[in-house]
Amino acid sequence: MTVLKSLGLLLFALMGGPLFILIGAAAILGFLHAGVDLTAIIIEFNRLTNSPTLITIPLFTFAGYILAESQAPRRLLRLAEAWFGWIPGGLAIVVLVACAFFTTFTGASGVTIVALGGLMLPILMKNYSERFSLGLITSSGSLGLLFPPSLPLILYGIVASAPIDKLFLAGIIPGLVLILVLSAYGSIWSAKVKVPRTPFRLKEALLSLWKTKWEAFLPFLLLAAIYSGTTTIAEAATLTVVYILIVEMLLYRDIKVSQLPGVVKESMVLVGAILIILGIALGFTNFLVDQEIPMKGLEFIQQHIHSKIVFLLAINAFLLIVGCLMDIFSAIIVVVPLIAPIAAAFGIDPIHLGIIFLMNLEIGYLTPPVGINLFISSLKFEKSILQIYISVLPFIALLLLSLMLITYIPDLSLWLPRLFGGF
Repeated sequence: MTVLKSLGLLLFALMGGPLFILIGAAAILGFLHAGVDLTAIIIEFNRLTNSPTLITIPLFTFAGYILAESQAPRRLLRLAEAWFGWIPGGLAIVVLVACAFFTTFTGASGVTIVALGGLMLPILMKNYSERFSLGLITSSGSLGLLFPPSLPLILYGIVASAPIDKLFLAGIIPGLVLILVLSAYGSIWSAKVKVPRTPFRLKEALLSLWKTKWEAFLPFLLLAAIYSGTTTIAEAATLTVVYILIVEMLLYRDIKVSQLPGVVKESMVLVGAILIILGIALGFTNFLVDQEIPMKGLEFIQQHIHSKIVFLLAINAFLLIVGCLMDIFSAIIVVVPLIAPIAAAFGIDPIHLGIIFLMNLEIGYLTPPVGINLFISSLKFEKSILQIYISVLPFIALLLLSLMLITYIPDLSLWLPRLFGGF
């Protein structure tokens, strides 16, 4: 009977059944088989609702979707072009910076590709090959996931019980490393094909900054509010929503009151999916802990892997596979509780692990054959999936190089939290 139930769940998964139903069914079957009361799952939902940082998920998500519906992408693109367009490879750097900023607030790289891709691809293709242009935009879509107030950073903090304020600091330098590595590649490519640069004009730079001032400085205001002790993260999330509503509805007048219900619906569908999966997954995690699965996994790894360096390499390989098979939110919720205890046994700091984890999932978005950003780009730009595969390969190689640097140089992730976070 157990085998039949397991096969039924596998068939359900292969048919594309919702993840929360699959996880919930696995948890219920596991608890029933072990003779454990099913109220353990309800208890996890109750514990989740008592988390003081839970409110940040819907608030930051809503703020990001408001930005996506406004003219902010156009203003940010103009700002980036005015300030970085004069650098060799400036156009490529403009795309990287604009996409990273946008993804930071939306938390979803697919939204960035859809919102900015249509603006940027025609501009890029005037100077670069189609392959480079497609690869750059597709790869840029997930760059902002390491910068505060990225939703995946918050979710990792909740699941791993890691301090979110320290995660916000930890992602800054690794995120900059990614942008710098890809910018260097863009500069080399631009020099090779002799892409013309946009002359720096102080008047245009200052004007673009003035036009975007309310949005461009928001991340800095947010960090200053949190680390000065003026607000908690939850309060900062609330202020962010109020701030963006005032800016986009009253100052820029990009968003009308009639648009708000649609934005609320679209953003809260994502939030609802995350919270359902999170509650169910925590119940399933309880079952795994009850059955000592993490401990058995640790014992197995300790028998076969004795080096921290080898363990980190194995974790990276595993997470790359996870990243291309699951969306980032599901992967965080399902996988973090399994690997966090094992990583702790190898002496890996949970903050450093979080950055490694999220960076792998960033790359997983681009990894053939099923990375989600590949299919979003294919649909958005009406190109074959094979064309998209080929276009992202050089960027994947560069991101993997960056991943190795961030994995084996922990101070890239931990220096800022130690400097400002007091640990």
